[in-house]
Amino acid sequence: MLPILYSFRRCPYAMRARIAIRYTSIQVELREVVLRDKPQHMIELSPKGEVPVLLLDDGRVIDESLDIILWALAQNDPDDWQLKNASTTPPVSEQMRDLIVQNDNVFKQHLDHYKYADRFPEHSLEYYRQQGEEFLVQLESRLASSSYLFGEHVSLADVSLFPFIRQFAFVDKHWFDNSRYTHLQNWLEGWLQSPLFLSVMEKYAQWKPAGNPAVADKIIF
Repeated sequence: MLPILYSFRRCPYAMRARIAIRYTSIQVELREVVLRDKPQHMIELSPKGEVPVLLLDDGRVIDESLDIILWALAQNDPDDWQLKNASTTPPVSEQMRDLIVQNDNVFKQHLDHYKYADRFPEHSLEYYRQQGEEFLVQLESRLASSSYLFGEHVSLADVSLFPFIRQFAFVDKHWFDNSRYTHLQNWLEGWLQSPLFLSVMEKYAQWKPAGNPAVADKIIF
């Protein structure tokens, strides 16, 4: 029995989990979710009803994307995305975790306000964009001196942040492409064109439980 991954193609949390799983060459059964019609089995595994949800073959459930990434990297990390060989103070693992927490807890809120500004009429779209730019400035500074966020090769931080920066950029791609964040633009474009990213963005039909007349074929990811 393969691990089962409930996912939604465009969700940035699910996206980074799929990238990590594909990178580590771990096979899972992929079940594509439609958010307005979530499978009952997924809800039973994780009552919060959010993707991604990973059911392991021993019955354990992992329903946080970063924990899924760390689980995958614990099985196989051929290019040292965790930067275990780096020697810094504080440890680079702590620095990466701090940046990811900032992305998930602060930048994501600004991103949601910016992307859905009409739902938050208290401020303008431009105001919400400016709030998000505080994080972009930080990333631009890092990328001014290296190809990736923590040096010259991909790390856990790059993988974890990329889907959210992608989403922010595409709210108004013309603005982003003409902004002052030239290093961030190049970093994003590199990810958008990467075979790894493209390989996890194939479109799949909605998964349906066995016995449903509209059941999709089993997808081995």
